Amino acid sequence: MEGSESQIYHERQRLQFCLLHSLNNLFQDKDAFTRESLNSIAEKLVADDPNRETWTTPLSLLLKPHHNTLTGNYDVNVMIAALEGKGKSVAWHDKRHGASSIDLGADALMGIVMNVPVKRYGGLWRSRHWVVMRKINGVWYNLDSDLLVPKPFKDEGEVKGFLDQNLSSGSEVLLVNNA
Repeated sequence: MEGSESQIYHERQRLQFCLLHSLNNLFQDKDAFTRESLNSIAEKLVADDPNRETWTTPLSLLLKPHHNTLTGNYDVNVMIAALEGKGKSVAWHDKRHGASSIDLGADALMGIVMNVPVKRYGGLWRSRHWVVMRKINGVWYNLDSDLLVPKPFKDEGEVKGFLDQNLSSGSEVLLVNNA
C-alpha cells in the first residue's frame, strides 16, 4: 500500500485555498482547477446575481461575495459551479441520516467533500475547511490538504465512522457524483 500512496496526487494547504486543493485532489490532477479559474467562477456568480448591487461595501475589493481575493477561501457556490462545469453533480447529504445512508460503493459516486469547522490560535479564530475523500484503486483515502500525505481508510466502516464523527461536530457533507 505504501507504493500506491506515492502515486496518489495530493496538494498541501497554502493560505486559504483548501477548496482549490480539495478539487485538484478529488480529480487527481494538479491542473484540474487553478486560482484563476476559481476566481473567474466566483466573479461570474456575482455578475449573474440580480442582487449584486446590495453586496457593495468598502471592503468589496478584497472580500468578494464568494471568495477572499487575497487568501482564497471560496464558498460552496464556487465549488458546486466548478464541479458542474466538469460534468459532475453535487448532492447535500442529509446529516439526520448519518453516514450509514451513504452508498460508498455506488458507481456514480466520484468522491465526498466535507466542509468542517476549524478553530485555530487557541480558539480565537474560527473558520471552515474543505476536505475531500475519494476511492482510488479500491481504497478510500482522506485527501485533506492539511495532512502531510493521503491517509488510507482500512474499510468502508472506518470511512463511515470518520464521516459520522465529522457530522456530529458540525461538518457538512456533499456527495460528488458522475453525472
